[in-house]
Amino acid sequence: MKKLILFVFLILASKSMTAQACDIDGKSGYLPENDMYIGVNDKNANDMTEERFNAIIDKVSDVYAPIISDLKGTLKVNRKWTDGTVNASAQRQGSTYVVNMYGGLARHADVTDDGFALVICHELGHHLGGAPKIKSFFSTWASNEGQSDYFGTTKCFRKVFENDDNVAIVSEMEVPEVATKKCTEAWGSQEDIALCQRAAMAGKSLSKLLARSGTPQFDTPDTSVVSRTNDKHPAGQCRLDTYFQGALCEKHHTDEVSNSDAKKGVCNRSTGHQEGIRPLCWYKP
Repeated sequence: MKKLILFVFLILASKSMTAQACDIDGKSGYLPENDMYIGVNDKNANDMTEERFNAIIDKVSDVYAPIISDLKGTLKVNRKWTDGTVNASAQRQGSTYVVNMYGGLARHADVTDDGFALVICHELGHHLGGAPKIKSFFSTWASNEGQSDYFGTTKCFRKVFENDDNVAIVSEMEVPEVATKKCTEAWGSQEDIALCQRAAMAGKSLSKLLARSGTPQFDTPDTSVVSRTNDKHPAGQCRLDTYFQGALCEKHHTDEVSNSDAKKGVCNRSTGHQEGIRPLCWYKP
């Protein structure tokens, strides 16, 4: 009997080594399970090209591969351009940090180039986003969905695009007044304000896809309050709120997060922050 119990434990432990967040088959990925599929030549695809698909992945990977290397790991991005799955996923295989990016997501009509980059940041957030983590008996490597969104704009998007001419880029966008106002209040320089706006708009480009019905807005935040932190996918409006708040957080992207302390490296109510904080629609302080 003891041998049987040990055998079962070893099997479960071995599975935990390749545990997944946003699982690899796309059934529980960046998006909840869905039946969307956008092939390379589908008429409803946007103007994304394989060249841009790879260039966006390269831009994010070039920043984060060395960071993961410093952690004694290896970043592996599986570039599934021909796969029409509208999703993305992350998994950990020993010291290999895996991110799976699908062409179907990149080709979705609502997903901009910046939105696609932000999804990559979300998947990296499962690996690097810190606490709160997904609660699992056998695997504790993955930051939960809301934290991965929050990491996407507080750290990753900012780190990847900080050296772009964001003022010029944002000048070509139609940024809602509320986003401009809040970004201006949160940041001092025009460059930081523009990067905040750009990150917020990347989140906005994903919000209709995340909501599946209706279109979340910056000025209609989710007012629900969870009784305990939700590790699963928050509602679409809640996820847009998280992206927006992450863009507003004044903490620098070099302020490290912690795998055990959810307050470290981010904006918190307990430290007097009124903006840039994780929404209560998924996060319980």
